[in-house]
Amino acid sequence: MAPMIPIYNDHDEKYRADSCRPLAEAVTRGTLTLQAVRHGHYPGHALRSSELPGIKMAGYWDTSTDQNWGLGWHRNEGIEFTFLDRGHLQFAAGDKQWELRPDDMTITRPWQLHRVGNPNISTSRLIWLILDLGIRRPDQPWRWPEWVMLDSSDMDQLTDLLRHHEQPVWHATPEIRRCYQAIAHAVDDVCGARGISRLTLRINDLLLLIVDLLRERRPSLDQSLSTTRRTVELFLDDLKRHPEHLALRWTLEEMAASCGLGTTRFAEHVRALTNLSPGNFLTKARLEHARKLLLDKPCRLITDIALDTGFATSQYFATAFAARYGKSPREFRNQIQKKV
Repeated sequence: MAPMIPIYNDHDEKYRADSCRPLAEAVTRGTLTLQAVRHGHYPGHALRSSELPGIKMAGYWDTSTDQNWGLGWHRNEGIEFTFLDRGHLQFAAGDKQWELRPDDMTITRPWQLHRVGNPNISTSRLIWLILDLGIRRPDQPWRWPEWVMLDSSDMDQLTDLLRHHEQPVWHATPEIRRCYQAIAHAVDDVCGARGISRLTLRINDLLLLIVDLLRERRPSLDQSLSTTRRTVELFLDDLKRHPEHLALRWTLEEMAASCGLGTTRFAEHVRALTNLSPGNFLTKARLEHARKLLLDKPCRLITDIALDTGFATSQYFATAFAARYGKSPREFRNQIQKKV
């Protein structure tokens, strides 16, 4: 699997690496049945540009054998709705894990890291829909496709309910189960060149049923989940979660642009969240990861560790490390080795 690309950046390339390849390869090997319609790079039957714009992928897989692959940590280009029709699946989002059972449904937003399989996919039939609403960050406005036929009050409430909570797993109603199954049948029809009207209607049915479900279940809503501060918070968390991102030659302007902000506003949010300037936060995160590498990889060259954690030179790395930890990287490593 290719390394994760930083949050909010180059989505198409990331999703191609992290989500589609193992699925497409399983189909090629014949270990899994896939039926799907799609726009863009995903596997499946290609829709014309005028057909259901905004749908990235809708379809299902069906496998009666355990797989030797899984969908590792990834994000999607749009909001993703999945439904487990049969079997069981390991699912994780953020720091939580679930074992999905039949009639369990997941909802994930583009910025939510999630994983299917731990590490592999179990026997299952999974139905899903990925709908691109023009959002990559929590603070961006949601733009539903014109073919979504909910009235404005239902659409506004659905948007509010989906935007302001991040509970990913729900137990579906019988009506939702039947709707997902109807979506799978409609995908079969589209792949058989019998038109997309039925699929359009079924997706609208699903969205209306989901807003009804959320109204009934009344999730606790948090308006701060759609703020620019939340966008910056997720960006900073992403830097620390994925050390390979620390090696990138970030500038203040690039970090701010990734969050859709000017440098002043971005810096204000970083200071509020961390009590550090963006540059100092980045240096601190790099040094913490470098310290871990010095402990975990005693044979690794210190120069390589410096470069891998984003320091331009080993001299600057040594100076910054000594300022934070009171010892040079070499002295720190020697001290640890003596203790061992």
